[in-house]
Amino acid sequence: MCVLGIETSCDETGVALYDTRRGLLAHALHSQVELHAGYGGVVPELASRDHVRRVLPLVRRVLEDAGETGDTLDGVAYTAGPGLLGALLVGASVARSLAWGWGLPAVAVHHMEGHLLAPLLEDPPPEFPFVALLVSGGHTLLVDVQGVGRYRILGESLDDAAGEAFDKTAKLLGLGYPGGPALARLAAEGDPGRFRFPRPMTDRPGLDFSFSGLKTRALTAFRDTPPDATLAADVARAFEDAVVDTLAIKCRRALEQTGHGRLVVAGGVGANRRLRGALQAMAADRGGAVFFPRAEFCTDNGAMIALAGALRLQAGERAGLEIQARARWSLEGV
Repeated sequence: MCVLGIETSCDETGVALYDTRRGLLAHALHSQVELHAGYGGVVPELASRDHVRRVLPLVRRVLEDAGETGDTLDGVAYTAGPGLLGALLVGASVARSLAWGWGLPAVAVHHMEGHLLAPLLEDPPPEFPFVALLVSGGHTLLVDVQGVGRYRILGESLDDAAGEAFDKTAKLLGLGYPGGPALARLAAEGDPGRFRFPRPMTDRPGLDFSFSGLKTRALTAFRDTPPDATLAADVARAFEDAVVDTLAIKCRRALEQTGHGRLVVAGGVGANRRLRGALQAMAADRGGAVFFPRAEFCTDNGAMIALAGALRLQAGERAGLEIQARARWSLEGV
């Protein structure tokens, strides 16, 4: 199955071509970071308009790079949500129009399923079953993954997701956009012993997350401590350490609860260097393994959407040329 994937859920336009036999054939990404930087965050209308300008040139570029045409494809996949409504409509409209014109099925992919399957792009890919930690700006989930389309939520964020807490804390510290990477860079300069923030919800059973209190704790420490040259960096380090420790503790619990030996980590926060080190150490201590997508596939991208669409088609979930209009996401509670 050779599938074109289109991702336009937020502030990155991603297009890729994935073949279940040959792997990832080509991919391209345009980031809107510079477009939104002056506003301190994503402006939905500007994001949608930029997707309109970028998506078709990227489609042409990817097809040319791979030496493919619409006649050689088996389907077109696109992100159906969640995300910014206008941005999603751009990708869905383009993908379904191309599929209609080429006489192909259009496969609607849930954004989080794309992230969940992204580590399968690597060599070697993780084998099923595994526990997946999906950790991004909008979601923090622990999922028991038995196979493509066979998912069970083990725990999720009850308020701010980890990435959202990173961005909000960065803003409190006066850092630029995007906030998460800026906070991580600042934390690398901080003293880990100056402040210690709580590890929320680790003192009770369960696998749910809560990060909004850490944001408040960081604000209190920053506001109530006499300012000095390293205060912001020390607060950033304490915040990052608390998030990383919390995620590692909950991942260990999830692996113990399911009996799985493999942990898959995906989503933008999965690129955080300190988080990767902590999870690798935890997995090694248990005699297991942890899998990450490469950094460029941690954030939103077309490759994960093309992969998810191709695996769905390969599994026989599409028949004939009927256009797919609903997202296939079977997690309980979603």
